[in-house]
Amino acid sequence: MAGKEALSVGDGQLAQSGLAAPAAGSPAGSHSALQEGRGFSPLDSSSDRVQPFPRSPKLQKKIANFGQPSKVNLSMDQLSRRVEELQAERTRTEAHIQSLKKRKADLSDEQAVQDSLELDLRQARTRLDQVLKTWQLHQDQVTKSISSMQRALSNSPLADKDDKGQPENLSPKKPDVTEKEIRLNEERFKRLLKTLSSISKQLKAQLQRKTLLLDSSPMVIDRQTCHSQITVTLEGRGLSFSGSACSGPAHPLQFDKVCCALDSAPVTAGQRYSEVDVRCCSAWALGVAYASMERKGRDKGSKLGRNRNSWCLELRNGNLSAWHNDRHVACKGVGQTPLGKVGIWLNYDKGQLLFYDADTMAVLQRFSAAVTPVFDRAHHHFTQPVYLAVRFLRPPENQMWPNHLELCPHSTA
Repeated sequence: MAGKEALSVGDGQLAQSGLAAPAAGSPAGSHSALQEGRGFSPLDSSSDRVQPFPRSPKLQKKIANFGQPSKVNLSMDQLSRRVEELQAERTRTEAHIQSLKKRKADLSDEQAVQDSLELDLRQARTRLDQVLKTWQLHQDQVTKSISSMQRALSNSPLADKDDKGQPENLSPKKPDVTEKEIRLNEERFKRLLKTLSSISKQLKAQLQRKTLLLDSSPMVIDRQTCHSQITVTLEGRGLSFSGSACSGPAHPLQFDKVCCALDSAPVTAGQRYSEVDVRCCSAWALGVAYASMERKGRDKGSKLGRNRNSWCLELRNGNLSAWHNDRHVACKGVGQTPLGKVGIWLNYDKGQLLFYDADTMAVLQRFSAAVTPVFDRAHHHFTQPVYLAVRFLRPPENQMWPNHLELCPHSTA
């Protein structure tokens, strides 16, 4: 009896699962169907519920986690960092808002100035219209007088005795107060434009100089190359020319006859800008040279600008000239005032060398790959390391002070 109940329960479960139950009276068939490996669980009379298929691990995990409290994704540290980020964002937003408010105030000021200028412009136009109207009336009167005189002359040759033919007296038109005021404002405006133009040139020169100073670097003189009559200061930037030679052993790199010296940092690539103070020197030569420049003797090979290995700007007897390969050109457009500082800008990769008046940033001379008819050849690029070079020329006989040159430090920017 128990077996039949179990079998009937199984049949009902199979019917719910959509499977056909075996025919009644076939115990063997029903037993084999229950024992086949089709995923059925053996019936247990003690269990209240029948599970025909085994549960998957994923489903079992979901059932196990069902009803448990969910975990918080963000920890306390993460929340603290998020709060700090939001506070920083709020600070940046407040700063931006303040900047916008300031800009708005500036725009308001600019708008007020613009409104004032427009008001002045309208008033000036009104005055000009009044002056123009007055002059037009005066022109009409002059035209009428001319017409009246012409009619009188055409009607009678004795019109000068006829009162009807005499034109009315007409005095020259004199400028009124408004016109004088406009003329004064025009002169004041011209002076203002001249002042603004001068300030603009100065600011442009300062900006160009500061831009070039970005390529500058500290320089010191190589004492081993100095002529015996050149004295170098302790920091290595000041040079003085004395009449007597300094005692000491000669060096193979030293200039023995020409009063020259080279700096200690060659340029092999890129750009470099340097300045030399020449206010305390009446005769000098500044430029660049290769290390292969001759150091011994007085021939052209050891003088700046007199050979293929050097380029220079030279001041002699108050005349400024540029030299290379024993050829020179006079530097035109130089002001009447003596030079205070000379700027030297070198672009090694492009083969460019420029000399500036460092106070006005006016170009004194340009050496580049462009064809220059004065020089027998135009260098297209530098082929060796390039050194800054200075030379003391013979001072005038009546000069009582020693010549001095100073390499300006980088801090002058």
